Amino acid sequence: MSNPCIICVAITGSLPRKENNPAVPVTIAEQVESTQAAFEAGASIVHCHVRNDDQSPTSDPERFAELMDGLRKHCPGMIIQLSTGGRSGAGQERGAMLPLKPDMASLAVGSNNFPTRVYDNSPQLVEWLADEMLKYDIKPEIEAFDLSHVHQAVNLSRQGKIKAPLYVQFVMGVKNAMPVDKPTFDFYVETLKRLAPDAQWCGAGIGANQLVLNEWSIAAGGHTRTGLEDNVRWDKDSLAPSNAALVERVAGLCEQYERPVATWQQAREILGIKSA
Repeated sequence: MSNPCIICVAITGSLPRKENNPAVPVTIAEQVESTQAAFEAGASIVHCHVRNDDQSPTSDPERFAELMDGLRKHCPGMIIQLSTGGRSGAGQERGAMLPLKPDMASLAVGSNNFPTRVYDNSPQLVEWLADEMLKYDIKPEIEAFDLSHVHQAVNLSRQGKIKAPLYVQFVMGVKNAMPVDKPTFDFYVETLKRLAPDAQWCGAGIGANQLVLNEWSIAAGGHTRTGLEDNVRWDKDSLAPSNAALVERVAGLCEQYERPVATWQQAREILGIKSA
């Protein structure tokens, strides 16, 4: 197998705090430094959240703009993907940063249960976010927490609300959502290939099964995501030392499965994203 594997690094997320792992980058400066190290280790996409001074999540476009400026300066060519996730705001506030025109943005296309609440993505909000991404020429990363989300993404693409080819991320391991289950993972991949043969896909494992999804995805010919957002631990006995270390571990899996790690140039070509 020779097709390059795109590694996405989710550097901080909305939930992990310094108390959970001191390596979690919270300030803009910390996030830029952590991303640069992960970029040099092989990540070609950075999935970004921003925090308030008290570490709480926010959708503040000014903070996203500051982060993007730092990333473009220190990680030239890297694909910048901003989160429109629901922990950082409500309603259209979640898309307040889209006029900044990042390369990519996350797009959840349906609702599902999270550990302590419902992750609410109404059809109206999904369509508005998708329209904003079309307006600003942002490639959505479809975050599929459920099989219905794969079908919904394909439907939106066929309606012209999401520009083809699709990029779908299978998110597994969130409590009360889709568990880490190999037959389900295989069915996800088969279903997407059947419905959208030109689509690209990525696997993201949350928590202790992060490495499991990394390996399944690489072995199956897809792309994968790692980072302290998804798992602050290295193993059951120790904390992850850095985002770069997690990327290096995934790069090692790519070598094991004879998959070259995609450069940022290759990642942009695979995903159809113009150079910045």
